[in-house]
Amino acid sequence: MFDSLSAKFASAFSSLRSKGRIKEGDLEDILAEIRTALLDSDVSLEVADSFISKVDSRARIALPELNKSTNPSQAIFEIVNSELTAILGGSARRIRFAKKPPTVILLTGLQGAGKTSLAGKLAKYLKDQGDTPLLVASDLQRPNAVTQLQVVGESVGVPVFAPEPGNGVGDPIAVAKAGLKFAEDKLHNVVIVDTAGRLGVDAELMQQAAKIRDAINPDEILFVVDAMIGQDAVRTAVAFQEGVGFDGVVLTKIDGDARGGAALSITQVTGKPIMFASTGEKIGDFDLFYPERMASRILGMGDIATLAETAKGAFDSDTAAKLETKFASGEDFTLDDFLSQLEAMKKMGSMTKLLGMLPGANSGAMKKQLEQFDESELVRTQAIVQSMTPLERRDPKVLNGSRRSRIAKGSGRAVSEVNSLMERFSGAQKMMKAMRSGKGMPQLPGMTGMTGMSGMAGMAGMPGMPGMPKAPVKNQPPKKKSKSGNPAKRAQEEGN
Repeated sequence: MFDSLSAKFASAFSSLRSKGRIKEGDLEDILAEIRTALLDSDVSLEVADSFISKVDSRARIALPELNKSTNPSQAIFEIVNSELTAILGGSARRIRFAKKPPTVILLTGLQGAGKTSLAGKLAKYLKDQGDTPLLVASDLQRPNAVTQLQVVGESVGVPVFAPEPGNGVGDPIAVAKAGLKFAEDKLHNVVIVDTAGRLGVDAELMQQAAKIRDAINPDEILFVVDAMIGQDAVRTAVAFQEGVGFDGVVLTKIDGDARGGAALSITQVTGKPIMFASTGEKIGDFDLFYPERMASRILGMGDIATLAETAKGAFDSDTAAKLETKFASGEDFTLDDFLSQLEAMKKMGSMTKLLGMLPGANSGAMKKQLEQFDESELVRTQAIVQSMTPLERRDPKVLNGSRRSRIAKGSGRAVSEVNSLMERFSGAQKMMKAMRSGKGMPQLPGMTGMTGMSGMAGMAGMPGMPGMPKAPVKNQPPKKKSKSGNPAKRAQEEGN
């Protein structure tokens, strides 16, 4: 969602890096460019001006010393990064659990912000952390809201307390109170209460939300907001803060084409932290919001920490230990090893989204490759490897023409695709040998069990991997063969 803002930041710093010394006029120019970029991204005027003022003040004080350094533009970049992190909240804040369970979490926000889906995502997140959440259906107004929550709860394996059918029937305040009592009796340590919203802020909405708040005395009130509504996100947040109050913000739909102003404004305007972010439509597209990581992504430095955590979580400890031992011992990786890594890569989610966390992912060339990357290539690659015998996976050297033809038929692919895979596999092995000797791509910090992942990823057709061919392009037209310059030979070719 920050693509446009990231591109403008990159453009501003590109012009600054071309200067040896930075003058006050240069500083004014880049700050004016950054201010325009922020306003174009729906950042509120108050927040944009405050941000520019802080950066300007710090940069001017440091300017004499900065120009003595070999790279003064980098120092300005670090100041912007620091202030951007601060404007996003400074540091991640986790849920405050009650000393005496259950911890009660109340979700508020407008209709359409994604509260019900978010309730399921939050429940799954807490369940994965070892908690025992209960979902409470107190949205009795929106058509089928109760049914939707029940479906979402079932999909994540979390029980739903729904004594009323909804669709205008039932008392949401009584349901919330009964849900809390049910959680205490059944020993659930977290209660997530889904409430009704409206298409806009009104007195009835605020009154009902406030009554539910007073009835259950929640430990955390989370304001759920659609990041794609721009300036309205800030105005709505202020209205809810005054009418109901909240402790933290949850941003939804940040994977959309929003300009990002909401994320950069809400914390500064309300003084409340962004605690979670929903990054996609899938139930697992949800995590803690890390201001420093988001600032890093906005400035084009990627998000290696989140990428490493995602990769680590996709590998079971036994597989990770086996691969680490194999890598350290100098053994070659086999197609069996690749198959296990491919399964882990699929668990990590969208490859395009993950590769977007790499430094430079917003650059023109890398961004174009990411847009062209075909996610289904992973499935096709897996089909080819699974069509091989155990011997062929262990020792690819036995793959002669007849074996490759059989594999192609078994996987429903062309022989050329099998050949291409084996070429990439050979390149991946060479890359991992180089990494082992310290000459290649370094292992990403914290990526236990991910040794050789870059090579295997390149083999799967992922873009941006050194020495690997570019990713397969969706609907790429076949190249036309050049015609012979010999008239007789050309006539023969055309006749065929």
